[in-house]
Amino acid sequence: MNDPQRTRSDLLSTEDHAAVFEEIRYVISLMDPMCDFLTFASVQADVIRLFQGDFPGYRACNTRYHDLEHTMAVTLAVVRLLHGAFVRGISFSSHELTLGLICALFHDAGLIQTENDLEGSGAKYTANHEERSIDFVRSYLAAKNFSRQDLDDCAAIITSTKLSVVPTDIEFRNESIRMLGNILGSADLLAQMADRKYLEKLLLLFQEFNEAGLPGFNSELELLRKTEDFYERVVQKRLCHDFNDIGCYMRDHFRTRWQIDTDLYRESVQRNIQYLQTVIAECKDHRQCGQYLETLRRNHMSGKSDCR
Repeated sequence: MNDPQRTRSDLLSTEDHAAVFEEIRYVISLMDPMCDFLTFASVQADVIRLFQGDFPGYRACNTRYHDLEHTMAVTLAVVRLLHGAFVRGISFSSHELTLGLICALFHDAGLIQTENDLEGSGAKYTANHEERSIDFVRSYLAAKNFSRQDLDDCAAIITSTKLSVVPTDIEFRNESIRMLGNILGSADLLAQMADRKYLEKLLLLFQEFNEAGLPGFNSELELLRKTEDFYERVVQKRLCHDFNDIGCYMRDHFRTRWQIDTDLYRESVQRNIQYLQTVIAECKDHRQCGQYLETLRRNHMSGKSDCR
């Protein structure tokens, strides 16, 4: 099985929610065979209902970049990092495992609009969606009789995904919760940038940024041009320094779970960055650039990614 040409999407599609659920359950069983999976199963079902518009009091998700597939991709990346840590001898309690996964499921819930919020889309909350996600998870978990400590831990873990916050400035209750924050923060970045449709989806991210009124992104091309710098100056620093390079646990997971001795996320990120460089280079010719951007749009709308 140690085939270097295999990619993450060959192993599992994050568009298949049932398959993602089964993989998460299996990986959790490798770490904790006695873990009660019913709580996670119940929460995931509610999260799917929330994104699909079937959760009382809320509209369906209408942000096309931060959608249900992104949430499932991040949750899968979280369990893979948890397993990689386990392989290295770092263990979490059953409750901590469940809490980490719940935080992954809810980390972008703040982009969902309430049923009475009919103006625009959830993208307008981009700048403060983490706080809204925390408010949602506090209310949701309190109704399910989770402890105040659990609510506070979830708040700290989800805050780790906020790019304007330095992770070392977050007050975590203990080292295990800090590591869960590092894992979620790393998974959020890796799952996005390793997506096989990442460049196509950047055009959807531009739409979200545009509605949110975020400065510095006046066109799709400007976002593409700034993404490479974002990766080098922000993502790399957070992954390697702020999150203590916890993303390297991916390799341990793939080696043990799939007998593939490589980090498929990092490989996918590097391919995406290389292709991004190609697009930017071609965009020096504005006519050629327009063709590239149109290709990216078509490939995302059709679900294909064969422009690479």
